[in-house]
Amino acid sequence: MRMRLTIFNSKFSTAIRPSASAWVCPSCILRSAPRRRIANVATRDKPYYLSTPIFYVNAAPHVGHLYTMVLADIIKRWQILQGKKVILSTGTDEHGMKIQQAAWKAGNDPKSFCDEGADVFKTLAARADVSHDHFVRTTDANHKEAVQYAWRLLRDRGYIYASKHEGWYSVSDETFYPQSGVHLVLEPSTGRKMMASIETGKEVEWTSETNYHFRLSAFKSQLLDFYDQNPGWVIPNTRMQDVVQQVLQGLEDLSVSRPTERLSWGIRVPDDESQTIYVWLDALLNYATIIGYPWTPGYERLAGWPVDLHVIGKDIVRFHCIYWPAFLMALDLPLPNRVLTTAHWTLGRQKMAKSTGNVVNPFFAIDRFGVDAMRYYLAHDGAITDDSDYSNEYIIERYKKGLQNGLGNLASRVLRGKSWNVQESIQTTRYRIINDDPPGEFSRKQWALLRDLPNTVKTHMEECQVGQALKVVMDAVYQGNKYLHHAAPWYHVPPSPTHNPNTHMNVPPEFKQSPEDAEYVNTCIFICAETLRLVGILLQPYMPTKSNQLLDMLGVDTTRRAFEYAHVGADGDYGQPNVDLGKGHKGALFPPLSSES
Repeated sequence: MRMRLTIFNSKFSTAIRPSASAWVCPSCILRSAPRRRIANVATRDKPYYLSTPIFYVNAAPHVGHLYTMVLADIIKRWQILQGKKVILSTGTDEHGMKIQQAAWKAGNDPKSFCDEGADVFKTLAARADVSHDHFVRTTDANHKEAVQYAWRLLRDRGYIYASKHEGWYSVSDETFYPQSGVHLVLEPSTGRKMMASIETGKEVEWTSETNYHFRLSAFKSQLLDFYDQNPGWVIPNTRMQDVVQQVLQGLEDLSVSRPTERLSWGIRVPDDESQTIYVWLDALLNYATIIGYPWTPGYERLAGWPVDLHVIGKDIVRFHCIYWPAFLMALDLPLPNRVLTTAHWTLGRQKMAKSTGNVVNPFFAIDRFGVDAMRYYLAHDGAITDDSDYSNEYIIERYKKGLQNGLGNLASRVLRGKSWNVQESIQTTRYRIINDDPPGEFSRKQWALLRDLPNTVKTHMEECQVGQALKVVMDAVYQGNKYLHHAAPWYHVPPSPTHNPNTHMNVPPEFKQSPEDAEYVNTCIFICAETLRLVGILLQPYMPTKSNQLLDMLGVDTTRRAFEYAHVGADGDYGQPNVDLGKGHKGALFPPLSSES
């Protein structure tokens, strides 16, 4: 049965009425749809697909963008550690009134403005060691074609109609707000009275125009049913409940186009050059278009669909958790499996904003502290539920405690020790204690912690608790240092001619090592080496470069760095360093920071 676009406003119908030849049956549309190269055609397994949001290019990136990228990359690398094929997409959102105005203000044409902005975000991803597989730009030709294809499907299925729309519109948020969603405020910098969104604080203006609408209200029951069947769909649960409450309160149909006379920078509505597709309908489809939508029927799983995990900020939950699933339902596409929503970063307990200059330049931060230290800090202090406050002092504190004096210190004390041979300790001890508890209270405690470590970390990662998983790993480091201090193997080895008298305090020069002493030392060094090996494997998603350096220092073969080897005793052929361990700060895993101010 042919479904026609419904025209509600007779005055407007002349301007936007589709031509008589505009209607095309869905099967014909599919046959004539833009073709994409299908990913992974050689395998029947669906790759794990996760995404960051695509970022607006109207302003330079800040630390919040860096955090989202790094968080998604950590999750990707964790999945690879499990042996999975993984796809990570990121990119830039380049259409809409905000971009159009920013380009004009910069005295540039929109496309050149977007090219420059996209390059900045690509550079940030590279600098942050973000291993993305796709970088989408909404100005790409294949994206435009696929968005227009999806529009035709929505229109011909009766989900899009034309009508007059009035409401409070925020250019910054690229969305309309109802009267209940705005209030009168004083602009802090000027004292000017203005109407602003209660949710975001951004200025709104009254707009009356005739455009196309999507029947969002028709999906209330379907959305609620989906939420009920998937109670953990949004992480954390507090935001899941917020989404449910918003839908329970009712949904208004969504304006999904803007008059070209107001917004020329965007994708035109098919068969109607007087209208530009709403930026969020355009942008959200990137997750499908970047992996080849529209697919040949049956191939969407090979390309990676549906998305396994969206990683987004809390400010765009409504778009991703209400609008996006409704669009997908209307297009008859499977919904994403999960949505991880993060809290924001503040600076001086104040929201970061370009307008006030209260922002952190991520490039400067990486230059100052190093990429692995920044990734560690963001994962450690970044929050999912509550906002986190960014501070250089916190970065220095985390570096000193966790990396320099924690992991770096343990590696140096064990691997640079002159009174024992790490490889010999591993080979003589591994089979002796692998199935039995080692002797001694401190040894048994550290060994038990290591036995539980990989599964504990895995449990947290499966729940997207990236920060908590990191803290569990670092606890193994802290406990490893305490264990080494209490075990004090240096008291059980004869002092060498070059010994440090402080290290061998109370050890007489004529000390002769007994077999029991040798066994004690080997047990202690093996447990410490296993601590470093397991930690090195599990930290690879967080700090790729430093973790590989640590594993090289341990002499762990590159083929034995997957999660299956992150278990006590799983590898007995390491202990001979692959790199020069150096002396002093040279060769140290985490040398002192050049500047701590």
